[in-house]
Amino acid sequence: MTTFVFVAGGWHGGWYFQELASALHQQNHNAFPLTLTGVGDRAHLLAASTNLDTHIEDVINFLKTERLTDVVLCGHSYGGMVITGVADRFPECLSSLVYIDAYVPKDGDSCWSLANETYRQRFIEGASKNGYAVEPRPGADIRTTAHPLASFMQKIRLNHWLDERIRKHYIYLSGWKDTPFTATYEQLLSDPAWSVYALPSRHDIMSDAPDKLFEILLTI
Repeated sequence: MTTFVFVAGGWHGGWYFQELASALHQQNHNAFPLTLTGVGDRAHLLAASTNLDTHIEDVINFLKTERLTDVVLCGHSYGGMVITGVADRFPECLSSLVYIDAYVPKDGDSCWSLANETYRQRFIEGASKNGYAVEPRPGADIRTTAHPLASFMQKIRLNHWLDERIRKHYIYLSGWKDTPFTATYEQLLSDPAWSVYALPSRHDIMSDAPDKLFEILLTI
C-alpha cells in the first residue's frame, strides 16, 4: 500500500484529483487530494498575504497532523513549487516526488521567473480587479477560483534542494503549444537522479489522460 498526496496547480482545489484518488483507493492505496489556502473550497481565505510559504505550510501541516510517512507527494503545474518547498523543509516523511507537468525550482526561483510570457501576462491581467487575486481564465472549469498572486511571485528559499534519498519523477505533457516545461523536460532526461515520462496530452491531464497518469503512479 502506497500513500499519495496531491497538490493541484493554480486556480484548482483538491477536487481536481478526486477521481484519481478514488481510483487509487480502489487499488488499496491511500490518496489525499489537498486544497491550498485561498482556492477551491478554501477560497474564502484568500488574502493579499497568501503566498508560496502559506501553501508549503498547508501541506507540511497536513502531513504532520495525519502522521503520514513514506509519502509519494505529487504536484501539478504550480504545485511543483509547493512540493519542492515541502521536500526541502520536511523531507523525512517523503519517499518520492512526482512533478506532473510542473515547475521544478531551484533556490531563488519563483513561478513568475520560471513561467513564460503567456503565463506572466495571465497573472498580470488576472489580478487587475484587486491587485492580489488572479482570476481564472475565461472558459475554465466552473470549479476554478481566483489564485493568490503572491504565491506566483514569491521566490522559493531552499536549503537542500531535493534530498538525494527522495526518488524524483517528472511527467511531461507535450500536447499544448504554450507549455513552459519543455526545457525542464529536456534537462531532466539526461539526469540519472530522475525518472522521466512523456505523454502527448494537454496540460489538463485529468481531462486528457487520467488513465495514463494512473498507470504511471501505480508503477511508482
